[in-house]
Amino acid sequence: MQNIEILYEDKELLVCVKPAGLAVQTKKLTEPDLESELKRQRQSDIYVVHRLDQPVKGLMVFAKTKAAAAALSSQVQQEGGMHKEYIARVFKTDAASDTLPSGTLTDWLLKDGKTNSSRVAAEGAKDAKRAELFCEELEQDKETALLRIRLATGRHHQIRVQLSSRGFPILGDTKYGNKNSRAYAREHQIHQLCLTACRIAFTHPKSGKRMEFTL
Repeated sequence: MQNIEILYEDKELLVCVKPAGLAVQTKKLTEPDLESELKRQRQSDIYVVHRLDQPVKGLMVFAKTKAAAAALSSQVQQEGGMHKEYIARVFKTDAASDTLPSGTLTDWLLKDGKTNSSRVAAEGAKDAKRAELFCEELEQDKETALLRIRLATGRHHQIRVQLSSRGFPILGDTKYGNKNSRAYAREHQIHQLCLTACRIAFTHPKSGKRMEFTL
């Protein structure tokens, strides 16, 4: 397996780029994952403090001590603690419309563990969790658009579900895409999810310094 790109490392943590298609963690003994690969490469303890969907490429921070893991995990749970931004290329289901999702998007998401998928549910539905993100347009053409997304919550498949439910599935998404977005992806030979975790910012658990990384 190829070496993982490390952008920053010290005694408490490391920041790396997760390749698309590689799970952060897996229980399957024959399947590689990022946590195990980092442990092998660094020959040190590695603690997971947040996640990225397996098809997603992008920036991740891992703790190297239990104290750092606790501090970083706390930031993930706090609003404004750990800041994460994504770039997504979406398919415009109604190609004649220039109305893109923008501003704050809020939904209630219900996870189905049997199918490893989520869907939008009615507000207050049993077991549904509130999901919120901020979305802005960077560019668009006739059939696709490039969006910047900032997460306020970290729900299961949140970005993919919230955009798809509005008629803007992420290109390369075989789970939440529709017939037309899949056809477009095949035509243009798009073989992976067009979603990248491009920016992460957090407070260093020991020095208290605010740190920011971009991809």
